[in-house]
Amino acid sequence: MKRLAFKMQLKPGYEQIYRQRHDAIWPALKQLLKNAGIHHYAIYLDPETYTLFATLELEDEEKYAALPQHELMRQWWDYMADIMETYPDHSPISTSLQEMFYLE
Repeated sequence: MKRLAFKMQLKPGYEQIYRQRHDAIWPALKQLLKNAGIHHYAIYLDPETYTLFATLELEDEEKYAALPQHELMRQWWDYMADIMETYPDHSPISTSLQEMFYLE
């Protein structure tokens, strides 16, 4: 199982909307992520900078890499684009983070 971490940027003032949308995440999207081998996916917010910090465990890198081509993933990105910093295709601007320490 591979661990990944990355950061994204929330637009100021949208904390509650972001939480509400994720509390009501589409069941089909949740299943798509599980089918891609994603486990223990968590997103944290730094309220001072509006930086979103995400971690997940991954079974299959190829399935994970294919997610951006899935229509449902693109629909979610479109849904979230008004409250996050995104690329022109509405995919979230994200920066991979390098693991420096892990205690099992």
